Amino acid sequence: MKLKLNIRYLAFATTLFIIEACIAIFLKSGFIRHTFGDYLVVILLYCGLRGISDLGVWRSAILVLITSFIIEFLQLTSILAVLNLDNNSLAKLVFGTTFQFTDLIAYALGIITVLIFETNYHIRLA
Repeated sequence: MKLKLNIRYLAFATTLFIIEACIAIFLKSGFIRHTFGDYLVVILLYCGLRGISDLGVWRSAILVLITSFIIEFLQLTSILAVLNLDNNSLAKLVFGTTFQFTDLIAYALGIITVLIFETNYHIRLA
């Protein structure tokens, strides 16, 4: 993997980051906060990765999905306590605190959405 900047992907990632920040700041519960935010975050991570690397569509999508699943499954452990980050608000926001099976579904649906747009509709940001 080589570093390669793509301004369009980075712009889309930045837009999604702002949306995610608004969700985190203004919504404290509900579907949008707990499920739709997870759906969007994998799209954000995908666009961020494509914005700074030369990885292709499928490799980027799989890497983001695997990373998201690993982070979700780590929530079944006391990883934040082991890392002495259990009182760190940012770590809790990034890594989460509670495993939810529905989060895995949201991640998968987010990546499926990316793959549909990237492969079938040729709505590429490249």
